Amino acid sequence: MIVQLKISLGLAIAFACTSFITGGNKLNESTLKVKPLEMVKNSLTPEEIFNKKHPKRELRSAWITTFTNLDWPSSKGLTSLEQKKEFLTIVNDFQKNSINAVIGQIRASSDAFYKSKLSPWSEWLSGQQGQAPDGNFDPLQFMVDECHKRNMEFHAWFNPFRAVSHVKFSSISEDHISRKKPEWFFKYGNTLYYNPGIPEVRKYICDIVKEVVKNYDIDGVHFDDYFYPYTIKGEKIPDDKQFKLYSRGCETKENWRRDNINLLIQEVAQVIKREKRHVKFGISPLAIWRNHKQDPTGSFTNSGQSSYDNLYCDTKLWIEESWVDYMAPQLYWSTSNEFANYNHLINWWTKNEYNRHLYVGHAIYKLNTKNRHSFGKEELVKQVNISRQNGKVNGNIYFRAKAFVNNHQNFQKTIGESIYKYPSLVPAMTWIDSIAPSKPVKLKAKINEGKVHLSWKAPKYNSCNDSAAYYVVYRFEENETITTKFSSKILSIQKNNQLIDTTASADKNYKYAVTSVDRLHNESEKFAFTKIQ
Repeated sequence: MIVQLKISLGLAIAFACTSFITGGNKLNESTLKVKPLEMVKNSLTPEEIFNKKHPKRELRSAWITTFTNLDWPSSKGLTSLEQKKEFLTIVNDFQKNSINAVIGQIRASSDAFYKSKLSPWSEWLSGQQGQAPDGNFDPLQFMVDECHKRNMEFHAWFNPFRAVSHVKFSSISEDHISRKKPEWFFKYGNTLYYNPGIPEVRKYICDIVKEVVKNYDIDGVHFDDYFYPYTIKGEKIPDDKQFKLYSRGCETKENWRRDNINLLIQEVAQVIKREKRHVKFGISPLAIWRNHKQDPTGSFTNSGQSSYDNLYCDTKLWIEESWVDYMAPQLYWSTSNEFANYNHLINWWTKNEYNRHLYVGHAIYKLNTKNRHSFGKEELVKQVNISRQNGKVNGNIYFRAKAFVNNHQNFQKTIGESIYKYPSLVPAMTWIDSIAPSKPVKLKAKINEGKVHLSWKAPKYNSCNDSAAYYVVYRFEENETITTKFSSKILSIQKNNQLIDTTASADKNYKYAVTSVDRLHNESEKFAFTKIQ
C-alpha cells in the first residue's frame, strides 16, 4: 500500500499510480507507437456496426467506496436515516445514467457493513469499530434491496487481507480477530495484514465470504487488487517462519506467495458456488500483470510495480484457468500516457480468448480538473469506444461513486448523448446458466387518456432458476420489423409486469414486444406481442 489513509482499498490505486511508474524510464518511441484499432470493415452489416457502437448487452457499473468514508457514508457517525438518504442519492443517480450493477464495499479492514458473527461493525459507520448502527439498521441488506428495486445487480466488495488500516489511528474493537489470533498477521508499513501463507487464514477468509453469500441475496463477490501489500522501499514482508512451515514444495518464497493467493482464489470460488451457484465471483486487479521488460509476454508498459512481482497475484492465470467469473483490470491511464498506455493495456488484456467476462475499470475521478493527471470527458468516451470496437470487452466499471455523482465536466450529459444513449442488459454468464425463461403471457394494451397502458403475466416455469426476474419492453413503429436485437428499440427494462408508455405519439401506430429475462440475464428467445392502432 502506498498511502494507507489516502487510497481506497486498492480501487483507488490510480491515486498512487504515479508512484508505481515514475521509477522507470519512459517507453522508447518505437514502443509507444500503439497499433491502431482496426477500423470497422465495410463488410460489416448495418446491424453489426450499430451493435458495436451501442451494444445491447454490456455491464455498466460503479464502485461505492466505504473505506475512510470516501463515497458512503460521507462521514462517521451519521444516523441510519441520513445514511439511507445518501445511498439513495447515489443509486438514483446511477439509475438515471444506465448503470445496471453496483459494487459496494462491505469489508474494508476486517470489519463489516453487515450483521456478522465473524467481524465487528465497521468504524466508518459509527466512528467506533464494533458499534452497531442505530435502529437495527443493516447497511448491506439495505443496499441489496435498493439496488434490486432498480433492477441493478449488487456485488459485495471485500478487501481480503487488510486487517487494520493504520496501527496507530484505526479503531479496533476488543473482539477483532487481530486480538484473538495475533499470530495470523504481519505488520507492513503502518498496516496490519493477514498472512495468506497460513492455511487457517485462507479458511477464515473463505468463512467470511461464505457468511455473506449465505445470509444475503447478493449477485456477486468482488475482490479488489490488494492481496500481498504494495512494495514499500526498504521493508520486507516478515513471513520466513510461515514459508518454512508451509512451503508445500515451493522452491522460492515468491512462488510460494503466488501459490498462496492462487489457492485462496480457487478456495473462495468453490465456497461461493457450493453455497449459491448463481453468485458471481470477480476480481479487479492492477491492470499491469508484468511489464514487457520483465517478461516477453507482459504488456508494453513501464510500471514500477506489477501484480505478479509485487502483489504476488498471477492475474493472467486466474482468468485463463476460469477460476473467476470476471476480471476487471483497473485501466486507469489515458490513451496518451507514456508509461502505461490505455491502448497497450486493452490490447494486452484482449489478445487471448477467455471463457470468462472481461470488464474495464475506468478512472472517472480523473475527470476532476483539480486532479493533476486529469483528462477530458472525451477521453472517457474514447476509452469506452475502444473497448467496444475491440469486441472482447463485456462492460465497464467506474471508480468511483462520488466522482460519478459530482458529475465532473458534466460528463453525465456527454455519456447520455453518446455511449449510454440506449439502455443495456447485463451480459449473460452462460457457464453458470444458459437456460432462458419462457416468454411472458397475456400481453395486453389499451389507450387511456392518450397514453398506452401495457400489462402482461409472468411465464410458467419448472424451477425457480428458470423464472422471470425482469422484463424487456421493446417498441416499434408500424412499418418496422420486430426484432429484439437492438438496444435502440428498448423502451424499458423493469421488474414490474405493467408499463405506461408516456412517450408514445398520438398520431403513430405502435407495436410492442415483451421478453422475459432470468436472474443470470438469459432472455427468452420468443416474445409476447401486441399492437396499437
